Amino acid sequence: MVGRTAADIVTRRFTRFAAIDWSGQAVARPAGLAVAEAHDDGPALVTRDGGWSREGILDWLTMLADTQADMLIGLDLSPALPFVDAGGYFPDWPGSPDDARALWAMVDAMAAGDPHLAATSVVDDAELSRHFRRHRALGDRFGQGRGRLRRCEERQRAAGFSPTSCFNLVGAAQVGKSSLTGMRVLHRLAGRIPVWPFDPLPPSGPVIVEIYTTIAARAAGVRAGRSKLRDADQLDAALAVLGSAPHAPSPRYDDHATDALLTAAWLRGVAHDPALWSPPALSPRVARTEGWTFGVV
Repeated sequence: MVGRTAADIVTRRFTRFAAIDWSGQAVARPAGLAVAEAHDDGPALVTRDGGWSREGILDWLTMLADTQADMLIGLDLSPALPFVDAGGYFPDWPGSPDDARALWAMVDAMAAGDPHLAATSVVDDAELSRHFRRHRALGDRFGQGRGRLRRCEERQRAAGFSPTSCFNLVGAAQVGKSSLTGMRVLHRLAGRIPVWPFDPLPPSGPVIVEIYTTIAARAAGVRAGRSKLRDADQLDAALAVLGSAPHAPSPRYDDHATDALLTAAWLRGVAHDPALWSPPALSPRVARTEGWTFGVV
């Protein structure tokens, strides 16, 4: 069984919500990292002197685990690669992991020498590079068109969104680097925080879910193709559609900050919906190998 039943889930009421906009950039403090929290008032950025690093976010998550914060935490990354479509992450390779946690462990081990929790060594590996689209290089196992998709990404496409394959490392919409670096963080959390749906929803304490910030933007009335908000007034107008109070004044209004702020407020508004915790296509196999994007049904 994948977690608890819808009847059980609806009784879990979080009091705190956070959204983390992620980045796979191989530098100490990626500009794309942003963290926002939503409580009873409007959302606010969580800042760190000098900016966030992936190690810093790992420390912050560990603190939430240690204090058993009653928080739902959205991570804007794909926690696993496509598996179900081809019967494996890296079909025909004997070293291909059998599930997501084994994938996280493999990625972290292969990238152990990469600084800043980057994952350059993974995509440069002679065998694994065959599956990725990289600058000036298309692996022979990448597939056709957009590349391979997870089951939840296929559902996103059916709903009118435009997800990108985790095996794509090229272009502004690429998510592969973010996903691989995020897997290193999830592995290093060592189970301190349950990650849904790989883990059942616990009765208390923090929980991590995968988020897709475009879903929050669309729910807030931001039209397709204009999902990025870059000033305080636009952000507050979108928050009002979600039923949220205005945000706390922010030190930055780039795409990453506003994505985090808006999505934290969206999580607060929808986390109680049992349908989002029980999507029909979320089979035990999908939950174990690919995971699911919260908000996709």
